[in-house]
Order: sequence, then structure tokens, then C-alpha cells
Amino acid sequence: MTAIRTSGWARRNDRLLEAVLGAAAAVAAAFGILVPLLGVLGVTAATHTREVGTATAARVADSVTGKTAVDGMTLTGGHRADLVLAHPGPGQRLLLALPELVGSLLLLLVLVLLLGMARTLRDGDVLVPRNARRLSLIGLAALAQAVLAPVLPALTTRLLVRGTPLAAEIPFAVTFTGGLLLPALLLLALAEVFRRGTRPRADSAGPL
Repeated sequence: MTAIRTSGWARRNDRLLEAVLGAAAAVAAAFGILVPLLGVLGVTAATHTREVGTATAARVADSVTGKTAVDGMTLTGGHRADLVLAHPGPGQRLLLALPELVGSLLLLLVLVLLLGMARTLRDGDVLVPRNARRLSLIGLAALAQAVLAPVLPALTTRLLVRGTPLAAEIPFAVTFTGGLLLPALLLLALAEVFRRGTRPRADSAGPL
């Protein structure tokens, strides 16, 4: 296969694209994964609040503060409320951080795969089989995020309030939207087109 020669300007743009993707991956790893993990371990301040939907407008609210306080947890608000854990333990901190951690891991995976695709521009040709596989993985990561984004907060919230009176106040509810689902399906379709486009070229190249 003959590589397409690129100008110095195009090569600089390729390097810039790689630098931007590399920096984005580093930021996602640091602030989306490392910082929440340090919070879970108790090294840094961890999140102790989760926005939840309530079945009623805080039926068991304190008559003075208007808050629902049970087992170190406080429920404030109406049908959309904040679940506040006064002193969350390690397991509770993990449940609070888990949706963000999973989302950040999937984002990091996508950025690393895009970085791998960008590096193939050095050879002047992105239409190669490994990029088709990368594109498929990006589509699967987007599909996983489309499913997990609404499921994980609902599931971890249920685990947080399980066995407490607040469980009756916070129903298990999952709402799916097409915001990520449609792009994920389009990426998977594009990956299949990409894969079929690389097959004739691989066949014509013959065995290496």
C-alpha cells in the first residue's frame, strides 16, 4: 500500500490533533478518574450529594428544617431533591462516585482510540483495518454510556438508601433518552462501512 505524502502544514496539523487528544485524555484521566478515586479513598474531599427523584414532596420532613433526615442522610426538596450523606463511608463514597467514574473511563477509552486513529495520519492513510476496529470500539463505548448513564445513578441510589425509610421516598426510576443512543448506532454503522472499505485494499495488498 502506498502512503499519501502530506505537506509540512498537514503534518503540523496532525501533530496538533494528537496533542489535543492526548491532553484531553490526560485531563479525563486526572479529573474524571484520579480525583474521584482519591475522594473514594478519603484522601481528598469526596462528593456527598446526589440529586434524586422523590415519590412525594418529602412526606417525612422535619417540621422545623423541612428536611428528611434518616441514618445520617438528608433529603431536601420536592419531587427533585438532593440526597445528602453527612458522613459517607468508603462503600457509600464509591456508590456516589461510580457513575462519574464509569463515564470517565468510557470517555478515556474513546479519546485513546481517537488518538490511535490520529496517529495513523502520519502515514497519510486512515483507511486501515485497525482503525475500523477502533471505530467499532468507540461505537460500543458510546452505546455502553447510553445505557449506563441513566441506569448507574438509579441503581447506586437504590443501594445507598436500601434498608432505610428513605427507600420509600426515592423510587427506582430509569429514563432512557436518544441523546447518545443514535450517535452510537451511527458510529457502529460507520465502522462497518469503514471495515468493508478496508477489506478490498487489504485483499489487494496480499499477504505481508
